[in-house]
Parts: sequence; C-alpha cells; structure tokens
Amino acid sequence: MKVINARVVSVLTVFPEALISKLFEEASSHNLREGETLFHAGDAADGAYRLQNGLLKIIVASQYGEERIVALLGPGAIVGELSMIDGGARSASAVALGDCSLLFVSRDKFQKYAASHPQFMTDLSRILARRLRDADDALAATTFLTVKGRLARALLNLAVFGQKKDGGRIELRHKISQSDLAAMAGVARENVSRTLSEWRKRDIVTRSSDYYCIIDSTALAREMEASD
Repeated sequence: MKVINARVVSVLTVFPEALISKLFEEASSHNLREGETLFHAGDAADGAYRLQNGLLKIIVASQYGEERIVALLGPGAIVGELSMIDGGARSASAVALGDCSLLFVSRDKFQKYAASHPQFMTDLSRILARRLRDADDALAATTFLTVKGRLARALLNLAVFGQKKDGGRIELRHKISQSDLAAMAGVARENVSRTLSEWRKRDIVTRSSDYYCIIDSTALAREMEASD
C-alpha cells in the first residue's frame, strides 16, 4: 500500500549558506507585492532567484485555466533553477503569497558558478530529487486520498510555514484563499468550503482576519488517513 506523506508540496531543502551566498554575491534585488507574478510558465529564463523573505506558490495550469499549486517555496529556496540546467523556458508560474524579497543572478553567472563548484551541483541534484519525490507523493495523494484527505494534507503542508502558538495551535500567517487550498489539494472550491465549515464546527481548523489557524493538527492528520 502506498504511504502518503503529509509533506505535499513544500520544498524545505536549501543549499548550505556558505555555498549559496557566494553565488548571490552582488546579486540584484527584486521585490514582489502579494499576488504579483515573478514569472509565467513559458517565459524565457534569463536567470535564477533566491527567496530571502516571503512565500511563493509555484503554479501549473491547464489550457482551460484550471490551476494546481505544485510547490510552496519559503526563505532560502532557489527559484527558477530548472531552466538554468536544461536551457528551456519556465516550466511553471511563480506567484507571491505575500510580500517577497528576492535576489537575482543571470543565467551566465549561474552556469559559470555551477561549472566551478561541483558541490553546488551535487546539492542541486539532491534538491531536485527531493522535488521529484514530492511530485510522486502528490500524484499518489490525488489518486488514493479522499477529498478531505487531500485538503488535510494541504493544510498540514502549510503548517510548515505557520507560527506555533499556545495549546499546539498553528497560525498560517499568509493570506491563503479557498481557491489556493483547492489548487493545492486538487479538489473543487465548493468541497473546500464545505469541509472547512465542518472542521470549524469540530474545532479542527478556524479562520479569522483572513488567516487560517490549525487548532488540532493530530485530528487533521487523522482526516488525511481516513478512508472515507
């Protein structure tokens, strides 16, 4: 039986600071406001970014406009590195879930640095392998988990970026919409609304001031594991 990992799309693996800081020495700064797009799928890739502060959602979309959030990137993550390796266009869109600050290096600088620092490429390969494993888990979740299970998994993923409070509560201090949760979980927005309403009544998840709060992460994990 496939074991579904609660770590859905959050990429927490980052490069060693001593190694990555050299690449981004004298890098140019780039800022995003909440909701702004860093780049779109299909854009020409002129360089890579390092996320200093904030949270980015990585999105793929169908020809009919349906969206899936395939990754969440937090501080320390490298953004757009895949195109630096294969020379292709951006494979997904990157959108700010809040105000973000980033550093940017050109494709030329990235490739020269990679060629002269073998350890950098080793670490990059490890991170890309981690992302492939995340993609495998996400596919398994879509195949085997119930609607509630997928939504619970998405919230547990977001909890990694939350703030722990008294009593085991976790505040998700990002303005996550129901559409975002639907795109993370791969379910209809109506199902998100219905399930969250049930969980609020059971004091599992609450929402106030545009922020979600996980009251009982253990109960949420049980929802992910439930078969019906």
